Amino acid sequence: MKRKIITIDEEKCTGCGQCIPDCPEGALQLLDGKARLISDLFCDGLGACIGTCPEEAISVIEREAGAYDEKEDMKNIARQGEAVIRAHLEHLAGHGEMDLYHQALASLQDMHIDVPVHRGSPDHAGQQHHHNPFAACPGSAARTIEHTRQSSQAPVHAESELRQWPVQLKLLNPANPYFENADLLVAADCVPFAYADFHQTLLKDRILIIFCPKLDSDIEGYITKLAEILKIHTIRSITTVHMIVPCCSGVTYVVNEALKLSGKEIPVHDITITLQGTIAE
Repeated sequence: MKRKIITIDEEKCTGCGQCIPDCPEGALQLLDGKARLISDLFCDGLGACIGTCPEEAISVIEREAGAYDEKEDMKNIARQGEAVIRAHLEHLAGHGEMDLYHQALASLQDMHIDVPVHRGSPDHAGQQHHHNPFAACPGSAARTIEHTRQSSQAPVHAESELRQWPVQLKLLNPANPYFENADLLVAADCVPFAYADFHQTLLKDRILIIFCPKLDSDIEGYITKLAEILKIHTIRSITTVHMIVPCCSGVTYVVNEALKLSGKEIPVHDITITLQGTIAE
């Protein structure tokens, strides 16, 4: 049978990452400076990522393909190096495709390739067989997050550190005076819910801007508006914070593109939050 699937021209790809948020299946990741299709299995061939590629490096091809063969797919993935192998294994585990996951491990063994340390392995050292807290998959992948707490701990009341309103990028007026001499915190929508110490650790003494790079439609408009904020104000620093799921890296993309458009050089510190609510190393 034939099916449609995307292909990426590595010569044209600049690694800008703009295609990543537009892959609803999370089949694309930015690895080793290039956009990579980490799994044929999850590419639907609809080409949602094509329109956002400024270099026209992505296209859809139709090729002969029988029943999906994970071992054959792993041969192609293995040629792209350890980072792509790791991402593919995490992708399979995160989607609960454990039969394919074990086929991928068997294929690596057949090729005498060491299995890289990766998140989401049910047999990973230090994890329970059923526990998969750090699967690097799109946010649409359902999972249960378990927490261990001491019952004797008393609840702690924390004061709000919010210094302005509104906070959604779509609603912000770039001329607002609170941007002047500000340290910006540009956060994905889900971060304050995942990271319990958001106010004290991240928001304190910063001006907040939030949006969702996956669900919000006007990413180009966000880049333009943020660039305008950077142009007309003196911004001391920018902290970006997003979830560990691949689509959330669009926060970093928007900030980087806005900086280019503004012509400003402003220090940026990037923070990733795990699904268990910790700061990733």
